[in-house]
Amino acid sequence: MAGEKITSRASDYSQWYLDIVNRAGLAENSSVRGCMVIKPHGYAIWERIHDALDRMFKDTGHVNAYFPLFIPKSYLAKEEQMAEGFAKECAVVTHYRLKSIPGKGVEVDPEAKLEEELIVRPTSETIIWHTYKNWIQSYRDLPLLINQWANVVRWEMRTRLFLRTAEFLWQEGHTAHASKEEGEEETKRMLEVYRTFAEEWMAMPVLCGPKSDGQKFPGAEYTLCIEAMMQDKKALQAGTSHYLGQNFSKAFDVKFQNQQGQQEHPYATSWGVSTRLIGGLIMTHSDDQGLVVPPRLAPIHVVICPMGKELPEREASTKCARELAQQLKNLTREEFFGYEPITVKVDEDFHNSPGFRFNEWELKGVPVRVEIGPKDVAQNACVLARRDIPGKEGKQMGVPLSTAADTIVALLKTIQANLFSKAKAFRDANTHEVNSWDEFTKTLEAPGGFLLAHWDGTRETEDKISELTKATIRCIPYGGDTTPGVCVLTGKPSARRVVFAKSY
Repeated sequence: MAGEKITSRASDYSQWYLDIVNRAGLAENSSVRGCMVIKPHGYAIWERIHDALDRMFKDTGHVNAYFPLFIPKSYLAKEEQMAEGFAKECAVVTHYRLKSIPGKGVEVDPEAKLEEELIVRPTSETIIWHTYKNWIQSYRDLPLLINQWANVVRWEMRTRLFLRTAEFLWQEGHTAHASKEEGEEETKRMLEVYRTFAEEWMAMPVLCGPKSDGQKFPGAEYTLCIEAMMQDKKALQAGTSHYLGQNFSKAFDVKFQNQQGQQEHPYATSWGVSTRLIGGLIMTHSDDQGLVVPPRLAPIHVVICPMGKELPEREASTKCARELAQQLKNLTREEFFGYEPITVKVDEDFHNSPGFRFNEWELKGVPVRVEIGPKDVAQNACVLARRDIPGKEGKQMGVPLSTAADTIVALLKTIQANLFSKAKAFRDANTHEVNSWDEFTKTLEAPGGFLLAHWDGTRETEDKISELTKATIRCIPYGGDTTPGVCVLTGKPSARRVVFAKSY
């Protein structure tokens, strides 16, 4: 594996991405069309994402529950926008039994047809709001703040590992509130949770704001989003928070008695992120040497590689490596990032050359590599190599072993900050203000990136621009330019600039 060269980003970005996923041991295609097997290293990153977000959800008062994978077809039909929005992506269960045919295997038993077909959940609003009818009776039952960690199925025709698969893992929050104001406050609160996670954990800068009506979630009054720029200058929708108003509570006849004794429909939100975040992490930070993982999400923070040709040299360097590993493990969580302890791996694989071992850990994206050879042992020192800066430029030579643990902690924090700064500088350098249709099309083609352009606010124009260029409105950014102008396509009045981009 270490000897195989990764396709460069410049020559073929799509193949580079697939090479990273494959060579870093993150995932592989399943025998089931459009589905993936998440391998241990990839799943370890998802566990870090899960654990961090789960803490953030619970810190804001949410609790976890679980709802069925199967949804009666009639439930989906109760909310018209949702039924229309997901109809083409639904997997449907029609029978509940197979029968064995001697010499021919098995086939569906025609006598085992379901009375009502079941949808394999593409999202859970319908089954959850049917359940909430039994849970919500009074204003005292509100707010209801529920999150679910689950898998969902959306029968995508064109798939790519992590970014778009027929089945994927995610979390979906579903909350109910006594007033519109509380519901909208929740929608904004959860968007801020996602922004904080993206920027402070993933080191991925994001734009925040509403989606256009053409891009909002089916069944929502409006959708808020975080949008990130990948290294090929395409946009990635990294998370969404939807204000659903009373659409679902009315569709499922959920009512509560308010403080005035009147019957009222509660106000709803839903919000979610998925394993797509791993794809975003790869495309934001990784390079032609392999995966780059921000320290806060790295399954292994530090790998220590003892070296030596002869057994006595190997024993001496291994002893130093193990002692340093223990020092790092003894550090309190507060000395690192406050939540998680430092995870350390001592690589005692002397069967492979040091270069092979170094390349393997670079490929997997471990933030800090420590090298301890015979000369280092003699000097009671080590070499530190940081993953975010490949080659000699990223190495610190002669770091005393007595202070190496503290140096490594500081270095991990530096790497986290540097990855964010690099990604933000890249995004800012590839964000362009355009003022005419000619400028829009030429800039979109090259150099590409985020285009800040005026739009007349109509769905018709939004759809036409997408049809002509494949670019969509990614976000109406908070804090963006609200100076009035004219639409780049129609010349009609425009209230403000929005962000257009090609996207995943």
